[in-house]
Amino acid sequence: MLDNPLAIITILISVEAVVLTATSLPGMRGLFSFLPPLFWIYFLPMLASSSGLIPNQHPVYEFLTSTFLPAGLILILLPVDLRNIARLGKQSLVMMLSGSLGIVVAAPTVLFFFRYYLPQDIWKGFGALSGSWIGGSSNMLAIKEAVGTPEDIFFLMIIMDTVVVYTWMAFLIALSRWQEKFDRWNSSRVDLMDMVARQISLGQKQNLSPDVAHSSAIWALGMAGAWICSSLAQGLPEIRNVIASFTWTIIFATVLGILLSETGMRKLESYGASRTGYSMLFLVLASIGARGNLSRISQAPLLVLIGFIWVLLHFGILLLTARLIKAPLCLVATASQANLGGPASAPVVAEAYRPGTAPVGVLMAVLGLLIGTILGLFCTQICRLVCVF
Repeated sequence: MLDNPLAIITILISVEAVVLTATSLPGMRGLFSFLPPLFWIYFLPMLASSSGLIPNQHPVYEFLTSTFLPAGLILILLPVDLRNIARLGKQSLVMMLSGSLGIVVAAPTVLFFFRYYLPQDIWKGFGALSGSWIGGSSNMLAIKEAVGTPEDIFFLMIIMDTVVVYTWMAFLIALSRWQEKFDRWNSSRVDLMDMVARQISLGQKQNLSPDVAHSSAIWALGMAGAWICSSLAQGLPEIRNVIASFTWTIIFATVLGILLSETGMRKLESYGASRTGYSMLFLVLASIGARGNLSRISQAPLLVLIGFIWVLLHFGILLLTARLIKAPLCLVATASQANLGGPASAPVVAEAYRPGTAPVGVLMAVLGLLIGTILGLFCTQICRLVCVF
């Protein structure tokens, strides 16, 4: 067994590098369309630890999480432009927030009916998954570590996330053929989304090659931010199963990232700030996978079923909101995918309904990224109360 810290880190980084490189190979696209890269970055280290290649428990895992998770969150939030989000318009914002509310409401609802068939600490897994289904994988990792979701529970959430989200995206795209009938029945303002798409100015990102100075500045900003947030969290009150020291660290990192996005630091995105942030988070995900186990894998089918019920309730709330404000089916589908799928897939769904509206999907997903951790932590506590009572 390799228990040297450098050897463990080398293996984890190598897994990340191999998986991400393989995604660009033509012969591997079919595999990654079925099981996304994040699944493999998590699952392969689990196989390595289960086979005895690396330890299941090691101090280096905790170091990677406590250091790179807050640093990565700060760098990911750095390019966010709050002014662009404001340009989404009232109808788009209402639909996106309605979708997020649907995730928060549906989670404790389905948990109430199925809680006796699930592990006692499943509420921690539901909380982490709610973060993913509001904002994305970064929110999921943040909540997972903030509330201490057990590794075996987290693995089930990864499976649940993969199966449900990919199936749901296919359903939303197929539903586009019905948008004209829905919009006529709903008397939808179909012109509003086109108008918003024209008003949004995302700007052209300057994909500049990072030099040593800018790469060093990106790393310095992320690591300094993580240190500051960790220091601020020390000594703050802790409440068992509600808020811990690392929960404060995550909250501070989220706020700091948003604040820095309104400064000149945002220019570092042109040199790959968010790419560096995601690389950090993928390394954290690999370290979490190394601590995982397959002991509760038999419960995966039930949780996938619960996941579909959860998403259907979320979609029902979106349809109700669309009926009340006369929103088109395009906004319903885009808001749903922006919540569940994030910035990578929301614009794809938007374009499937109305060409030229991809920027709306991107910004709706960015809004989810901003609110995902806070709403996910709130959802976690509601789920905890459901399990307690």
